[in-house]
Amino acid sequence: MVRSSASAASPILRIVAAEAGFLIDACIPRLYITHGFMPHNQTPSRLFRIHPVAAFALPALCAMAVVALCAVPAARPTSHDDIWPTKSGIDVLEAQNFAPLRGMRVGLITNQTGVDSQGRRTVDLLAKAPGVKLVALFSPEHGIEGHADAAVANATDASTGLPVYSLYGATRRPTPAMLAGLDALVFDIQDAGVRFYTFITTMAYSMEEAAKRRIPFFVLDRPDPLGGEVIEGPMLDPGRTSFVGYFPMPVRYAMTLGELARMFNAENHIGADLRVIPMQGWSRAFTYNATGLAWIAPSPNLPTFHADLLYPGVEILQAAGVSVGRGTDTPFELFGAPHMDAENLAEALDRRGVPGVEFEPVNFAPQSGLYAGQICGGVSIGITKRAEFRPMLMGLEIAETLAHLYPNQFDVTKMIELLGSQSTVDQLARGVPPAQIVAGWRGDLDRFRALREKYLLYH
Repeated sequence: MVRSSASAASPILRIVAAEAGFLIDACIPRLYITHGFMPHNQTPSRLFRIHPVAAFALPALCAMAVVALCAVPAARPTSHDDIWPTKSGIDVLEAQNFAPLRGMRVGLITNQTGVDSQGRRTVDLLAKAPGVKLVALFSPEHGIEGHADAAVANATDASTGLPVYSLYGATRRPTPAMLAGLDALVFDIQDAGVRFYTFITTMAYSMEEAAKRRIPFFVLDRPDPLGGEVIEGPMLDPGRTSFVGYFPMPVRYAMTLGELARMFNAENHIGADLRVIPMQGWSRAFTYNATGLAWIAPSPNLPTFHADLLYPGVEILQAAGVSVGRGTDTPFELFGAPHMDAENLAEALDRRGVPGVEFEPVNFAPQSGLYAGQICGGVSIGITKRAEFRPMLMGLEIAETLAHLYPNQFDVTKMIELLGSQSTVDQLARGVPPAQIVAGWRGDLDRFRALREKYLLYH
């Protein structure tokens, strides 16, 4: 992946720009030249004027600039805060003028995250795409607008008048009646990067139903928000597949939905006519904040990228009687319960030295969800070193702490549904140190890493 930047091309490009009177926009990581003032630009010194000497030398200077640009080495982000523009699958499809869908009657599985880089809904883009007939919409958990926190009913899209079939209501799979007359199913939803997030299963179930009817299945790919490198958590026990665990894989799998679809299709022998529209400009090293794409909450309780980073390790606590911040302004950034002492809990967690995070005592009252209207003692979680932070290790450290401090109120065995690993739960119950439990995952994760390698689309 080769990228050019004004800073990387220094000093030659800066000399060219200075002598020719061009402006280099220093606020945008890619070089471009403008003939006038731009409001967001740093202070401009000159507009489009050329010094006589520069005019004489301009052809040679431009040639030098081209050489300098070509000589810039391949670049990668140098920190988690670097931003590199990524084009999602819908942007790529637009650039292809929707050619892969021409002549087809299309059903679209999407929600509020299905937008292009300009914020336009994939629904509206396909409805107006030349040669494409959009005839039906399908919504996952939380509905097509992403606001619902319960079962979702069928609806009608206000903009297009198209039917919206719920895949999180009376059925969780497209029915034959819903698929009647379709030539293609298109999936465009932003995932959370976590095994128990239900959008994965909605995609897989829809692939299965499309395969039965020989309907091509298109995935408009989007980033794994947690990045494509770090794999973490226990493997799902083979006998525990469910709507929150479609495939035996770790909690944090470091794959895009397009890559997951390829793996599911082959390993589960779905046999779908799968066609992934890949992203452009995405690297496995990128977490979501490095993509340049706007964060759109995939569900009501993941309002920020920060919440998604914490989500895998905090969500597993809820079944054991912990409020994970649902019903507050900062879900997954805090947790607690009415019986907990905030100060004692924060001190106990700090003593553990969990890498990359800090804990602060907090009292809060959720407005909905578990312990709604009750004052809960707990902690807020701050990520201090993202490169060192491992949410699943943190989650186990918290679980062991709660089991020690509140043995009568916190039952680790209830964490099994989302952890999906009986051996992990059993070790927690026996008091095995979390670091030792994590080390015990290594063999399974190495085997998964080798399996997934066959299905990866990006480097």
